[in-house]
Amino acid sequence: MRPLAERGAALLGRRLARTEPMSGGNLSGLVRIVLDDASAAIVKDGPDPPAEAGMLLAIRAAGIPAPEVFAADARTLVIEPLPIGGGNADTDLGRVVARLHAVTGDRYGWHGDYAFGTVRIDNRGSEDWPGFWAERRLLCHAPHLDAALRRRIEALADTLPGRLPARPRPALLHGDLWSGNILTDGGRVSGLIDPACYHGHAEVDLAMLFLFGAPGPAFREAYGEAERGLAERRAIYQLWPALVHLRLFGSGYRSMVEALLDATGC
Repeated sequence: MRPLAERGAALLGRRLARTEPMSGGNLSGLVRIVLDDASAAIVKDGPDPPAEAGMLLAIRAAGIPAPEVFAADARTLVIEPLPIGGGNADTDLGRVVARLHAVTGDRYGWHGDYAFGTVRIDNRGSEDWPGFWAERRLLCHAPHLDAALRRRIEALADTLPGRLPARPRPALLHGDLWSGNILTDGGRVSGLIDPACYHGHAEVDLAMLFLFGAPGPAFREAYGEAERGLAERRAIYQLWPALVHLRLFGSGYRSMVEALLDATGC
């Protein structure tokens, strides 16, 4: 990680004093640096650091806690370290996510594409939500699946106009909202990290939040009332991260994809 740390220090115009290892960073390098003036920063690389910087700026502009972007270039992102003291933050998380989703775009998608590792994410704009989800989030994986899974995904995509709302409010989404991307300190959310932002149905973030765990009832009480039919749509929205994981990390995620398809009836 030394070269990454040195690039981060150079972007800040400082000398590197020391590096400190960090956990995480499955899809990118990640290191904490201390500089010659005793200040600290987090340095990471990834497929598109400027895109991630822009997403963090969008989240912060919405009044949501997220790391300040100190510097970014085509290879490196340097951000603010945030306090991580833990504690149950379900109530505050509900409020934070509700504020994020209150920000509305003009259409579904984002102003640029990005990637999870080697998996490209197509964010071309659309005013047709079921079509966006079918084309940009499900069928895009079909060429990378075996015939059995591909047929099931195609069958589900054909049914989406009758399953998803045609024009839900295009909320600002974090896009990868799971517990590992939510930093907490003293029972409050200190920051949302590693975003994959775009505008879409707010339930997408909620589905992701419940895929690898689940916040307690205090989250829902603080976030607000669920839309009718949320339970029926959840598996459809969870399929996208499950398919991304299958492509990135292999067959260990196949059973998750199959179980979610079973839940949709396809």
